[in-house]
Amino acid sequence: MEKELEICTGCDRGLCHQAIGRQDRQLNTYDWLADVPGNADSTDLVEVQFKHTRKGYYHNINRLPLKKGDIVAVEASPGHDIGVVTLTGRLVALQIKKANLKSADDIKRIYRLARQVDMDKYHEAKALEHQTMIESRKIAKGLGLDMKIGDVEYQGDGNKAIFYYIADERVDFRQLIKDLAAAFHVRIEMKQIGARQEAGRIGGTGPCGRELCCATWMKNFISVSTGAARHQDISLNPQKLAGMCAKLKCCLNYEVDEYMEAGRQLPSREIALQTLDSDYYYFKADILAGLVTYSTDKRIAANLETITAERAKEVIEMNRRGEKPESLQEAGNQKKENGPVDLLAGDSITRFDKSKKKKKKKKKPSDRRNNNEQQQ
Repeated sequence: MEKELEICTGCDRGLCHQAIGRQDRQLNTYDWLADVPGNADSTDLVEVQFKHTRKGYYHNINRLPLKKGDIVAVEASPGHDIGVVTLTGRLVALQIKKANLKSADDIKRIYRLARQVDMDKYHEAKALEHQTMIESRKIAKGLGLDMKIGDVEYQGDGNKAIFYYIADERVDFRQLIKDLAAAFHVRIEMKQIGARQEAGRIGGTGPCGRELCCATWMKNFISVSTGAARHQDISLNPQKLAGMCAKLKCCLNYEVDEYMEAGRQLPSREIALQTLDSDYYYFKADILAGLVTYSTDKRIAANLETITAERAKEVIEMNRRGEKPESLQEAGNQKKENGPVDLLAGDSITRFDKSKKKKKKKKKPSDRRNNNEQQQ
């Protein structure tokens, strides 16, 4: 915890505002109102974060001068819990609205800034979490329950432990709770989470090279279907579409609305374009650019022609009137290569391997004289 205290006293990476480094706190919220006068006094609501992605909202009834990074003791049932202040001021009300708290009773009180006695109990409780998780998995396996206990979190005072589990179906864990309470002598709370929530709690790096969205900013998870990939013309490859949680990537939903809107401007895939030379069939499309590529063969790429969606609609309208253009390209327009230009395409890949020619050293007059004497 000493390392955690050091991390929570500064922000040297520029990834957050006023204390708490991102390397320690997940779901960090940038407080863009922190410098506004009177922001901290505008409300007594405070956001407090606990282990991984668990957050809570509390009333600062004692008007403590709290700031981001302070370690506080907060009300729990029973006892108290230890957490880190991650947000104060007006933005907390917006965070509460975003969290969809059903009742005002969920907002409890902040007791005090954590004292040394509180931190000692906190250290003792946190030291038990890993071993408790291992033992609880053995107990659940002994009972034959089809579930996975992914994480255990002790309350700051050590009186309660939250067991996070994953299960595909409903699990009757009444006997499990009795066995866990008898084994660990604490109050037991079972909380079911999904695969996405588990990935957020564990954290990691996605194939994009950034930290997982579920571990940095996402709180609400919505269903993701393969339809989102189809609308964006993404290959339905399970290995590429699946995230770290083995579910479809959440980012598939980020741009699907824009792709659907742009896709409505494209002609139907089922309509073939007729010219005087041949018939052209839909091959692929650049949805956001509004370009459609047609092929003279239905199955393979042959004689590809890329035109705009407007031009494709013009040709379709001409075909409906019984007219056929000479080519898909507009009159007077030459076929242009679409896509990025590779400036190094014509260069040799072995250009760096060519060794420099060694310059011949000029012989000195004295060297020449010696060589002539040796020959004689």
